[in-house]
Amino acid sequence: MSARASRDSTAVNATVVTSQKVREGRADAYQRWQDRTNEAAREFEGFVGAEVYPPGAGEANEWVAVFRFSAMDYLTAWLDSARRQELLDEAHGLFEGPPTQEVLQGGSPAQPAPEVVTAVISHEVKPGCEEGFQRWQEKTLREQEKAPGFMGSELFAPVAGVQENWVVVFRFESRMYLDDWLASDVRKKLLEEGSRYFTSYDVRKVGSSFSGWFRFDHGKDQSAPPNWKQAMTVLLALYPTVMVLNLTVGYGLEKLEIREYIGLFLSNVLSVSALTWLLMPTVNRVFGFWLVPARVRTRRVQMLGIALVVFCYLVCIGVFGMITGQIW
Repeated sequence: MSARASRDSTAVNATVVTSQKVREGRADAYQRWQDRTNEAAREFEGFVGAEVYPPGAGEANEWVAVFRFSAMDYLTAWLDSARRQELLDEAHGLFEGPPTQEVLQGGSPAQPAPEVVTAVISHEVKPGCEEGFQRWQEKTLREQEKAPGFMGSELFAPVAGVQENWVVVFRFESRMYLDDWLASDVRKKLLEEGSRYFTSYDVRKVGSSFSGWFRFDHGKDQSAPPNWKQAMTVLLALYPTVMVLNLTVGYGLEKLEIREYIGLFLSNVLSVSALTWLLMPTVNRVFGFWLVPARVRTRRVQMLGIALVVFCYLVCIGVFGMITGQIW
């Protein structure tokens, strides 16, 4: 995992994405080593941030680490440093094989998005085929924009002396949408066509949007919903959650004569957990057509979303009114 320094002091926002397959049973040791590595990187000039992403479901113990510096000079100084080499020597025996890395030059800050999954694809382009490869990437992007859940894409050219491959980074609203695109017949046909331009490619998936480190200039969905829409959807998920917990857990805690402040804490733990991992992802998916600003292209869509949320309010109120026997 070597890198030679490239002294382009005008370059900004340099990122290295490292993928490493950790040996079975060594995950804890790896995480301790990665924590030390992150701390060491923070001591270097130009350091912006570091994140580590564990393997996703069905991925064979492959961890991804991302380091971002404010300029290519600073990143290559870290990559070539004696301190980093010492850490790599310490990690001998943690990995099944040599780690791989892509260096990305460019990319601007953006707002993070929950549930977003990112794919990093490295292409070894045939000499002299660079223009054809870029045209093929533009065609691929046009097809991606039609795919459900697509949020944006950014293409990174090689960095002389540091990163020889072309790297494309794109994101989808969820892992399901990303997997559907990667397995789609459209993409298979595109890969057949693109094979004339590159000799090989490598795909890695990261269960995050890199905390918004990339703007995805070509993407359509770049901003969060307005606060009033967020409030409406949170209320839509929160009200039935609280009612169900009151009618079930709350009743049980009362029978057990649990102190009120403890019962309230337990109920809050359950409600926050339900909202975070079950209800809000579902609500966001169902109302994505209305929540994502770039998708609300007409007043009709705006009014339709509001009407559906209010209708769901009324249904919930009616259902719980009948359950409690207090319907008017």
